[in-house]
Amino acid sequence: MTTDTAVATQDRLLLRSDANGVATLTLNRPQQYNALSEELLAEMIAALEAIEQDPSVRVVVIAGSGPAFCAGHDLKQMRAKPSQDYYRKLFAQCSRMMLAIARIPQPVIARVHGIATAAGCQLVAQCDLAVASENARFAVSGINVALFCSTPSVPLGRNVLRKQAMEMLLTGDFVDAATAQGYGLVNRVASAERLDAEVAALAQRIVEKSAIAVATGKRMFYKHLEMGLEGAYQYAAETMACNMMAEDVGEGIDAFMQKRPPKWKHK
Repeated sequence: MTTDTAVATQDRLLLRSDANGVATLTLNRPQQYNALSEELLAEMIAALEAIEQDPSVRVVVIAGSGPAFCAGHDLKQMRAKPSQDYYRKLFAQCSRMMLAIARIPQPVIARVHGIATAAGCQLVAQCDLAVASENARFAVSGINVALFCSTPSVPLGRNVLRKQAMEMLLTGDFVDAATAQGYGLVNRVASAERLDAEVAALAQRIVEKSAIAVATGKRMFYKHLEMGLEGAYQYAAETMACNMMAEDVGEGIDAFMQKRPPKWKHK
């Protein structure tokens, strides 16, 4: 990498790299512990919207540069604009970014190292999957500055049992990676040296599957959680009936019966 290229990379708030069907989005404000400024949120939304339309991307990984994953919102930027209208727009923008993660057809994996606090912890909870380094620590710490982490509580409360979520929200205390895994906030914990390998292995397991099945499943999973039991079963049954008509399903069943690897049409 030339000096000019290195400087240009340092100046970019969000980095994207693609390989083997996996798009990695790296928050690139290392000196600010990747705090979510207005500008970074806008770039994240644009990147996720572009990925949504890109069939070559099968999995998305969200990572952070420098010593931390994400320290939440940019408090200096927030304090510089003490207006309720501004805060409404900021939190609405952050919510759009979180909803984009849920709405794109590709599964999103959080690659977590260092701290993930407040909206950074929210980001981990909002991702479909999460792999954490042993040194990772998680907190929804707004309560420490008299600000209840209301928006982070939305995905946190959908990942973690209520009493654990409320303890995190009401104390602002950190939990380590092993505790976060026990709470259901992350899927896997790895050593710092093995973190990238664990993320890649999980991503590859998904890339191997039919794209139409993965996209159908992600959409169905989040929608049925908001339904009553009877409605959820009706929706799930209709989704499976439609899914059964996909070419990949016929191929998958034939391959299983013939004891051979499937050849997906939708890769």
